[in-house]
Amino acid sequence: MRQFNERIVLQAIRLHGALPKADVGRLTRLSMQTVSMIIDRLIDDGLLAKQPRVRGRIGQPSVPIALRPDGAYTVGVKVGRRSLDVLAMDFTGRICSRDLFEYAYPDPQQLFPALEARLARINDSLGADAKKIVGVGVAAPLWLGGWQNFLGAPEDALAAWDDIDIGARIAAMTGLPVEFAKDTTAACAAELVMGQGRGIHNFLYLFVGTFIGGGLVIDGRLHGGPHRNAGAVGSIPTAGGIVGGAQQPAKQLLHTASGFVLEKLFSDVGAPPAAAHDHRALAPDLWRYTEQWLDGACPAIANALTNAAALLDLEAVVIDGQLDRQLLREIIRRTERVLDHFEWEGMVRPQLLEGTIGADARAMGGAILPLYAHFAPSHELFLKPATELEA
Repeated sequence: MRQFNERIVLQAIRLHGALPKADVGRLTRLSMQTVSMIIDRLIDDGLLAKQPRVRGRIGQPSVPIALRPDGAYTVGVKVGRRSLDVLAMDFTGRICSRDLFEYAYPDPQQLFPALEARLARINDSLGADAKKIVGVGVAAPLWLGGWQNFLGAPEDALAAWDDIDIGARIAAMTGLPVEFAKDTTAACAAELVMGQGRGIHNFLYLFVGTFIGGGLVIDGRLHGGPHRNAGAVGSIPTAGGIVGGAQQPAKQLLHTASGFVLEKLFSDVGAPPAAAHDHRALAPDLWRYTEQWLDGACPAIANALTNAAALLDLEAVVIDGQLDRQLLREIIRRTERVLDHFEWEGMVRPQLLEGTIGADARAMGGAILPLYAHFAPSHELFLKPATELEA
C-alpha cells in the first residue's frame, strides 16, 4: 500500500505538473499527513524536488512539488524496417540523448551490434546517472521479417527474425528489465501520455512511417488487444471485387497509404527514397509524385477510419508520422475533404487531429513503457486521463 500511494502521488504530479501538497491531497484523496510523508520520502529518494515559493492572492505562499528530471531514466529502442532509433528519456519525459542507425532493411546481423554500440554511448553520455536507468522499452513491428519484397531485401534475408526474441536479446545485452510493444502501439502511448491523449478518451491513432500502422485508445486507456495488435489499420482492406469477370483480392491500406509507396514513386524517377519523409517531398520537382500518392492514400485512409468510427464510436482520429509537418497537414486536409462526401447517418463523425510527437513517437513510446512498470500504480492507471483522478 505504501508503494501504491507513492505511485499515485507521482502520477498526479506527472499528469498535472508541479503541485503544492494541498493539491496533491485533493487529487489523490489521501490525507494531508500521508501526502506530506510521501512527498518528503520521495524528495529524499531523489524523485521529487521543491520549486520556488509561489505567492497567491489569498493565504500563505505555496511550495510546488515537481518531478526531478534526473530522478530516473529510461531507454527507448525503436527497431524499424528502415532505421533503428535509440534514445534516453529523463524522469520528466524529456529526451536527453538520441542516436539513429539507418538501413535499407533490418538485417539482424548488422542491427544488434549497432544497437549495442548505441546503448553504450547512452551510458557514456549519462555518466554517473547511468545507474538510474530503470529499464528499456522496445517498440518494433510484430512481424519484422514480413513484407521483404516491398523493402527490396534479398531472398530470406529477414527470415532470421522469426526465431529472434528482441526483448530477450536486449535484456541479455543490458542486464535491465525490458518492456515490449508493437511500434505503432508504442507511438500511440506517447501521444496518449504526452500529446492529444491528455484531452481525448477514445481515439484511433494512425502513424505513417515506412508502413502505415496505428493504435487504439478506449476510455482513456491504451488498448492492446489479446494479440497486442489492436489498431492494426495497415491491414484494413480497402479495395477488391469482380474485375473483368474475375475476383480480385482486396488490397490492404498499407499498400496504398504507406511511406514506402511514396518512396517507390520517388526512386522510380531517380529521387532519393528518403525524401518521402522530409521537406523534399514538397519540392516543386517532386510534388506531382507526392500528389499522386496523396490521391490514393487519403481516400483509402478515409474509408478505413470511417469503418473504425462506425464500430468504435470514436471521438477523434489522431494522425502522425515520419513526415514533413506540412505534408501531414495536407493528408488531414484531403482526408477531411473525402469524408465530407461520406454518409454519416447513424454515427458520429470523429474529428481529425494532428499528432504532436512526430518521428520520435515510436522510440518515445518505448521509453515510456518502463515508466509504467516502475512508477505507475498500475499500467492502466498510468493511462487514466487527468479528469478521472479528479473525480
